[in-house]
Amino acid sequence: MKKILSAALVAILSFSAFSQSKEYVTQQINAPDRAMPTFYEALKSRMNYSLGWKDGANPKKWKTAGLAKAKELIIQDEDKTPFDMIVIAEEKREGYTAQKVVFNISQDTRTLAYVLVPDGNGKFPAALMLHDHGSKFTIGKEKMVKPFGETEADEQKLNQAEAWSSRYFDETFPGDELAKRGYVVLSFDALGWGDRSVKGFKTDSQQSLASNLFNMGTSFAGIIAQEDIRAAKFLTTLPKVDKKRVACIGFSMGGFRSWQLAALSDDITAGVAVCWMGTMINHMNIGDGQLKGQSAYSMLHPFIAKYLDYPDVAGLAAPKPMMFIGGTADGVNPTAGTKEAYEKMHKIWTANKADENLQTVLVEGGEHTFLPTEQKTAYDWLDKVFKK
Repeated sequence: MKKILSAALVAILSFSAFSQSKEYVTQQINAPDRAMPTFYEALKSRMNYSLGWKDGANPKKWKTAGLAKAKELIIQDEDKTPFDMIVIAEEKREGYTAQKVVFNISQDTRTLAYVLVPDGNGKFPAALMLHDHGSKFTIGKEKMVKPFGETEADEQKLNQAEAWSSRYFDETFPGDELAKRGYVVLSFDALGWGDRSVKGFKTDSQQSLASNLFNMGTSFAGIIAQEDIRAAKFLTTLPKVDKKRVACIGFSMGGFRSWQLAALSDDITAGVAVCWMGTMINHMNIGDGQLKGQSAYSMLHPFIAKYLDYPDVAGLAAPKPMMFIGGTADGVNPTAGTKEAYEKMHKIWTANKADENLQTVLVEGGEHTFLPTEQKTAYDWLDKVFKK
């Protein structure tokens, strides 16, 4: 009887204490277009990146642990499908030949790509050119390499690519500029862009694609990363490529892909990332493009934020030569986050006794572009790294 009374008394007291508190949160979501919880600052304060770089860490042990976790969360499958490349069209250009090739980017997909091959006898240095997001899905590889062809669809892509080039690259094509310097260049479409898109695919379509891929045990960002690794491997198999001199170069989302790929792929020996570097926390502010959802899915690896920040993942590429280019007027990457990321990466390369291999550029007044001046800076540096 006493036990029953005691239980009843506890229940009454608990109910009374609860009922006396009439305060509760009526607004759980802040800024509906970004759908942030009102307690997001508390969540941010608990982000400690358990495998992130800590001053004084052993760089080799840190890299071993961090790389193992990054590969676990980013790379879903090991794919050794034969590439089986064929050349389907060619166009002679000044100093090099542009080719349309088809190859197996994965065990599931055979894709169309552009390869630029310098005149003469190789072995040549090479570069994988990684295109941006830009919410422009009708072109992908064509953003980095000037397209060609005789059909109406080819003409439409050329017009769109030239408009893109005018807007972001001052009427140049970054891949073609590098080919003129004697590099073999590869550019292909990420899933959802160019020849791997469909009519009517738009920004909102990414949410459906990402959700379906999550339900199938993979991710949009994971597929992009894994295919980038495959493309780097494919580039090393081309007959005129020097396997010891293979770079990845990317702009915007392609910049994200570039430092990610340099960290994950042994086939990449140097990298250039343009207009995409910062810290996760500095990107988590109302108004930041990363909080829109849609475009973020192409770079969102579930749960990686528990372990590694963006500069930590990039730092896994150390001691490889890497160049990062950003601008203080870049609306995509907050300058404070870029500076903070640069500082951390220099600590990582310094710990690897290779700080001279890391170049971090922040152009005063620089916008979200990869102009000929920045291209020259990047390509001159790459020539020096590869001793061309």
